[in-house]
Amino acid sequence: MIDIRKANERGHFNHGWLNTYHTFSFDQYYDPRFMGFRNLRVINEDFVSPGHGFPTHGHRDMEIITYILEGALKHEDSMGNGSIIRPGDVQRMTAGTGVRHSEKNASESEPVHLLQIWILPHTTGLQPGYEQKAFSEDERRDILRLIASEDGRDGSVTVHQDVSVFASILAPGVEVVHTLDSKRYGWIQVARGVITINGEELQQGDSAMINGESALRLVGRDPAEVLLFDLA
Repeated sequence: MIDIRKANERGHFNHGWLNTYHTFSFDQYYDPRFMGFRNLRVINEDFVSPGHGFPTHGHRDMEIITYILEGALKHEDSMGNGSIIRPGDVQRMTAGTGVRHSEKNASESEPVHLLQIWILPHTTGLQPGYEQKAFSEDERRDILRLIASEDGRDGSVTVHQDVSVFASILAPGVEVVHTLDSKRYGWIQVARGVITINGEELQQGDSAMINGESALRLVGRDPAEVLLFDLA
């Protein structure tokens, strides 16, 4: 079964400096039908204006993945980390017992476009942690490149949950296939462009919940960038 959630059905708020879309219930947006999927709790698509950002704030007991599509994001946290995250970079922050951080558009002239993803950890009270790795366009082009996993295999960042996250940049007509175990679930998030998933069309911002499909066939229709979550 493939259940599609269209981009225009998401929660949406334009705060001026922040134009944000919520796939699942978050902050001021609440829909009891969309509280998350399996251990996937948040997918926010954010457009942050030049020179603006999120002031210092706290998190607990969450695995937070930041994936940049355009621009650059400046990150600082209470663990002493400071970095600039750019397209192709994947940042993982384990909030655990508590961490405070700020995120700001690193440019005074260009917007930043990103996806922020929250995954529920398998254990509460973890020691806070941070990891950032770069995955080039060539690494992600026309292939499902593992970018996050529980065991950190294949150079992916490590998350404290039984999940595998793949990224792909697809040219028109290119097909990639992911085999899904019968006991697992899939989630597709189209970051940009147009794809089909097992013949169903998804456009930018669309997502698909997958259950009971043994093989996921993703085909680029327009040049596209997509994330695939393989979930317990």
